[in-house]
Amino acid sequence: MSVFVTKVLSLLIHPIVLGLLLVGGGAVLWAWRRTGAAVLFVGVLVLWGPATPVFSNWLQGTLEARYPPRPVEAIPAAEAIVVLGGAVGAPRPPRMYPDLYDAADRVWHAARLYRAGTAPQIVASGGVLPWKDKRYSEAAVMQSLLAEWGVPRDSVLLEARSANTRQNATHTAALLREKNIDRVLLVTSALHMRRALATFWEAGVRAVPAATDYQVVEAEPTVLDVVPSAEALAGSTAAIREYVGYAVYDWRGWIAHRRPTGGP
Repeated sequence: MSVFVTKVLSLLIHPIVLGLLLVGGGAVLWAWRRTGAAVLFVGVLVLWGPATPVFSNWLQGTLEARYPPRPVEAIPAAEAIVVLGGAVGAPRPPRMYPDLYDAADRVWHAARLYRAGTAPQIVASGGVLPWKDKRYSEAAVMQSLLAEWGVPRDSVLLEARSANTRQNATHTAALLREKNIDRVLLVTSALHMRRALATFWEAGVRAVPAATDYQVVEAEPTVLDVVPSAEALAGSTAAIREYVGYAVYDWRGWIAHRRPTGGP
């Protein structure tokens, strides 16, 4: 299945898409009052529930809590730091500099770990989606940012072919074998770590999780926690996408449920 088809099909699991389809279906079926009303009601619930902060924080927390944050000094040393893409945008005109996405903490955390001496080099893993401009690989953009944050360019290896997590793992595994690198720290968002780590293990990489970019933070509950917001809906959508993505990867045999033999 192509990356393009996968990306398009994944839209169907988004609460806003599914909810709107159900609401539209309920309107179409309104001639059959009970059926139409039931479908319409379910559609509203599918939209309302995931759009509330209380639901969004709970759902994201079920993934992030698996990999709690650790101070740099508590993270073990490794031979390299692998940082995954999905964090920065290329400096396409009229931009003069890379654009930092919400997950840009990944790149900053990789720089933080490098500067703390946990590993002598970084592997920046991220390519270009097939339908986008091939001149801008995310790996190269991450290398530029890392250089600005104190990481020498010659300490950053580029894996610039991947377009999804599976390809991150397989292409990075090949690069690590070529460079005789065994044990690595895997840096990605806490929400994404479960799927990413299991996929890297399946590719034979001895990866240790170094999660960052936590979305759920401590806060006093308020009545606004049950009021829908675009931010909460985006968080729920990201978590749902991770759960579905993990299930699909597992079904396709791309998930390892334990570390590779001899793993850390």
